[in-house]
Amino acid sequence: MRRPTSTIAAAGVVVLVPAAFIAVFFVFPVASILLRGLGGDGLSALADLATSPRQRGVLWFTVWQALVSTVLTLAVGLPAASVMARMGGRAQRVTRALVTVPFVLPTLVVAGAFEGVFDRFGLDAGAFRLRHTVWAILLAHVFFNYAVVVRTVGGYWAGLDRRLEDQARMLGASRRRTWWEVTLPRLRPAIASAAAIVFLFSFTSFGVVLILGGPRRATLETEIYRYAVTRSDFSTAAALALVQLVAVLALVAVATRLERLRPIHNRPGRVRRGALGARWVILNASVALVLLGTPIAVLVERSLVAGDGYGLANYRALATRVRQLPAPATIAIWNSVVFAIAATAMAVLVGTLASLVVVHGRRGLSRLFDLGLTLPLGTSAVTIGFGILIALDEPPLDLRTSWWIVPIAHALIGIPFVVRTMVPVLRSIDPRLREAAAILGATPSRVRREIDIPIGARGLVVGAGFAFAVSLGEFGATSFIPRRPENLTAPIALFRLLGTPGDLLRGQAMALAVVLMVTVAIVVMAIEMLRGSAEGGL
Repeated sequence: MRRPTSTIAAAGVVVLVPAAFIAVFFVFPVASILLRGLGGDGLSALADLATSPRQRGVLWFTVWQALVSTVLTLAVGLPAASVMARMGGRAQRVTRALVTVPFVLPTLVVAGAFEGVFDRFGLDAGAFRLRHTVWAILLAHVFFNYAVVVRTVGGYWAGLDRRLEDQARMLGASRRRTWWEVTLPRLRPAIASAAAIVFLFSFTSFGVVLILGGPRRATLETEIYRYAVTRSDFSTAAALALVQLVAVLALVAVATRLERLRPIHNRPGRVRRGALGARWVILNASVALVLLGTPIAVLVERSLVAGDGYGLANYRALATRVRQLPAPATIAIWNSVVFAIAATAMAVLVGTLASLVVVHGRRGLSRLFDLGLTLPLGTSAVTIGFGILIALDEPPLDLRTSWWIVPIAHALIGIPFVVRTMVPVLRSIDPRLREAAAILGATPSRVRREIDIPIGARGLVVGAGFAFAVSLGEFGATSFIPRRPENLTAPIALFRLLGTPGDLLRGQAMALAVVLMVTVAIVVMAIEMLRGSAEGGL
């Protein structure tokens, strides 16, 4: 039976809109970096990188700090995941939201929080100095990625059938042996997947390294920024971006492979609330409170310091323009909110259409969209911003001075969040619901309107919330955008305030960081309240 022309046209729109968006704003800029890195001066720059002791040192530091960050995060996060796996209902949702807040915080807010900790406890100078050391970077990465391990492993752990552990204990195995020989082998796919994600995020970390590492600690990400923005050496920046891009693509391939190796949850056994013991729960709660709570509490405290006492002077000062900013910080906050709304709208449109292709498209097309729409999440934000800067600089796509360049860059990073929350929800729709509706006389359009859309909207709201939060704190790609008042975002303003000495500006930076943190926290809490009906996503 031949399909109506309108149906074919609609299917074409569903495929072409997300394909065109990704091709123009992601594939083309990234390809431009590849061409520049492999041609002309780029080849010379690549050769210089291979022979430069400094650049080899940068590459080595990028790899080993990411590896150590991953090991430390697993060491702290796995015990907490065991507690999360045995929670249920509202306690689990609230705990999951609290540990997720640090993960979605703007990286510059995290850096600002640790700067406040160092200042508050005298760790910015002296024998026990942490500021501008590798330890500061490692601590911030554990803070930032803690939720990845807890959510990924804890969520998977909660779905395992615990009867195998019960049988092992009945046969005389100790608790430790049961964990080592029964539980751990079944958790390895989830642990490997979480480790790959943490390594990827630490490998491409930008704001944390730039602020906490200082000028003497450099990764590929910060070197790309310094060569492109500070030194205007685009050839070397392109060569570095090419090296990083190859590494990131390999890491994304590994992470995707590990994700597919994770089997569907087994039938869960009965949850035993007291199985872990009060001491274990208290110990993990104390670690989480110190690790996650201390930087946040100190950040709030530092934002309220005014002279010899406490007050709201730093918050009121946000409405006053300082020399380091082209506009008051309040304008930057407003710009960030407007950019986030526009970026979320684009991410929702493109992500929803792409999700339909992934779920209902042909197998080859579905896999292509699934991988293609995930790559922006794994690709360095600095690489994306640099690519847009050097690629979209000629008519008819000269966006360097366009207002839309910021939300477009943010949307690229938000689209994967929409896809990864929408796809599992759409796949969870029981086909029998559609069949029953069709038997009762519902047309295909009515089936989509009354079954697919209401159920899919649950995942859509969650994905939109994540896209909004990510856009609100995005710094890597935005750092390449021309510095004009109408393009000033809150993270850019925070970066300039943090980089300028002086108690007054530091206080304003802390106040701005708290405003961003509270806004993101509200979004995350709202997401978790809705997530109970949209499980299976990120």
